[in-house]
Amino acid sequence: MEAGVSLEAGYESVRRIKSHVERTKVKGAMNSLGAFGGMFDLSELGMKEPVLVSGTDGVGTKLMLAFEMDKHDTIGQDVVAMCVNDVLVQGAMPLYFLDYIAVGKNYPEQIEAIVKGVADGCVKAECALIGGETAEMPGMYSEGHYDIAGFTVGAVEKKDLITGKDIKEGDVLVGISSSGVHSNGFSLVRKIIKDANLDLKKIYEGFENSLGEELLTPTKIYVKTVKEVLKNIDIKGMCHVTGGGFYENIPRIIPEGMGVEIDSKNINELQVFKFLEEKGNIPKKEMFNVFNMGVGFIFVVSKENLDKLVEKLEGLQEKPMILGEVNRKVGVEIKW
Repeated sequence: MEAGVSLEAGYESVRRIKSHVERTKVKGAMNSLGAFGGMFDLSELGMKEPVLVSGTDGVGTKLMLAFEMDKHDTIGQDVVAMCVNDVLVQGAMPLYFLDYIAVGKNYPEQIEAIVKGVADGCVKAECALIGGETAEMPGMYSEGHYDIAGFTVGAVEKKDLITGKDIKEGDVLVGISSSGVHSNGFSLVRKIIKDANLDLKKIYEGFENSLGEELLTPTKIYVKTVKEVLKNIDIKGMCHVTGGGFYENIPRIIPEGMGVEIDSKNINELQVFKFLEEKGNIPKKEMFNVFNMGVGFIFVVSKENLDKLVEKLEGLQEKPMILGEVNRKVGVEIKW
């Protein structure tokens, strides 16, 4: 304890998180909590030519809002979402997840709240939380502050990999909603809050909750929706709209020499983005270059499959947005 590290708090944290880990069990997950390595039995899945797709991410400076609001039970879902939504884009269903939490001081109640959020995310993503690490690092982080990162592995049959290579001119982009700002763009969010002297505890016009609660809304996880869509619809490409907004993420799935044209009037822009744009006096193009603007995930389909996709998404309680088409102009053009 002389070095500022409490072994007893570490043991208490592990005891508290066991029940949360337990509820994430899925087929193939093996009992490995406390072992040196997390284990997963791939043979349980009965796949013929499995391709593993992995992803790792954090939640950036959204953490600073969690500290200010002293709310820690949703940030874990954010880190799961940022990882699993990325592997999902290639058609891989997440199998398991590991987290890394570094803290200035180990407060077991705080660790439990964080891991509860991770477990909530894993349940939504239908993947197992099979391991992780909590590092107490006094002197590196302030007491009460922490950082969190995650890692996930998904699997897909080789023949079912989605790469975007078959996307052609005239194919249609269909978006589904985000839950809010998700987990990117928070450096700009915090600048707007500071410059406009906004109060995180205040409920502003147009919101049901305080600004802080709205901004901490956990990132939406698209696993169940995508799994259902892929069962009987030929999807040519998918895009997770994260850091870099529309301008950086959409070109990642479009073949070289092609681009897209998007009609902004077809986007169901969320109130939180209208609020940030107004309070920060942010140009519309910059908003689309930083934020998801209410579109968290995008499918690319042929026109022949468009109606089928829209009907399927509506049946899954989504509100599909027909954003635009693929064309021969390189880049992303947004019509205002």
